Amino acid sequence: MGLDVDAYPEAPQQLELQQVHLFIRHGERTPVTTRMSDAPASIPPHWLMCKTARAFRASVHDTTDAAAVFHSLANPESAGEKLMPVRRLVERPDGTAVDGECMLGELTDIGRRSTLQYGQALRRLYVDRLGFLPDAVDRDSAMLYFRSTNMPRTIESLQHIIQGLYPPQKYMNGLIPRILVRNGADENLVGNVFACKRLDMMKYAFAQAAAEAWNPHLERLDPKLSKYIDGNSVRIDGKPRASGILDTIKAAVAHGVRVPSDFQDPSVVGLLEKAVCAEWFSGYKNEEFRRLAMGRLLDDLQRKMQLKAEGVTKQPRLLVHSTHDTALAGLCQTLDVYDERWPPFTASITFELFRHKPVFAGPRSWLQAVGLSSSGAPSQYYVRMRYENRNLELPLCAGAGKHLPGSPEFCTLEAFQTRVRELTPQDWEYECEQNPTSLRR
Repeated sequence: MGLDVDAYPEAPQQLELQQVHLFIRHGERTPVTTRMSDAPASIPPHWLMCKTARAFRASVHDTTDAAAVFHSLANPESAGEKLMPVRRLVERPDGTAVDGECMLGELTDIGRRSTLQYGQALRRLYVDRLGFLPDAVDRDSAMLYFRSTNMPRTIESLQHIIQGLYPPQKYMNGLIPRILVRNGADENLVGNVFACKRLDMMKYAFAQAAAEAWNPHLERLDPKLSKYIDGNSVRIDGKPRASGILDTIKAAVAHGVRVPSDFQDPSVVGLLEKAVCAEWFSGYKNEEFRRLAMGRLLDDLQRKMQLKAEGVTKQPRLLVHSTHDTALAGLCQTLDVYDERWPPFTASITFELFRHKPVFAGPRSWLQAVGLSSSGAPSQYYVRMRYENRNLELPLCAGAGKHLPGSPEFCTLEAFQTRVRELTPQDWEYECEQNPTSLRR
């Protein structure tokens, strides 16, 4: 869908934008595993959709001059380098290689184009329309923050978003944008089951419960779909798993690859999607699961908003996080606004921080009417969450005094932070211990 700049709803006049946190799913990719390649499904096992990604330039130091080598090691920014052109190809088991073939799970040319276009839309919105960001950035600018999970498709997606937002000619004084990536144990852009045994155990338990609840419903799909999966039954824990079937179909449709007519039936795909979403995201209805999976990320978010609200210098204005479908659905489910649909490629969530414009005089009753506290502190700031070009009304701020009067989508920062504190683990590593009896309550 992308970012609809024309349909973006500006805030009421009394509010001014202070900070934007963007979480975006990577662009279109190939399936993560080869499935349903045999007739009658005949979905291609090899996707020749990665032509633009195959040209590389390898950096090769000129080792004939020892002094130059040591100078380049000590001064990497000014290092003299020779650039050797190379091409990367996917080798098949039989030893053949075809130019432009994608790896499994790789960002495709279509995915590169859509993320570039997303970055261009960000520029049209925040630079051209709102004037929230400058036309160009210089070496001293700290207003941009870019971070990705340590996955090629998310890193490459972010590179294309950056290219669209600020093309190279818009970086002044030799500035080179930075993409931040965390080590696996520190990652919080997804529910980190690899570093949290308790979360991994809970995820498995919820998946098993979803299989018990939804497999009987999936039986009705067997007459239509079993012929595409070697006669096997369609089940959450089947072979292939229902999630794998959905992954292949979603990827194929996104790239214009022909899929059997049975997979074009909304009732078939809809049931499959509901079952898979239950498997992957029903755990987020559990408070402990929410804390372990999304608590640290939401805490990072609210702390950066707080620093901005406190006027701490050099806080970024736009923070872009390149992540995965599971992160977007996890955030929505954790905040009770999930639509029970699988997030599409380049789907995005934004959390926008607004400040109430300074009020110089007026009776206290008027201040209260516009949502200001008598102390003039946190309720002067508001958070708006948007997903797929829609404003979301957060249940956590539905009560009186917890949102901008007349505009329930603008949650007070204070109410937002109160809920986030409830979701933030006091000691994440301790709570992640596998033995449930040792968890703090």
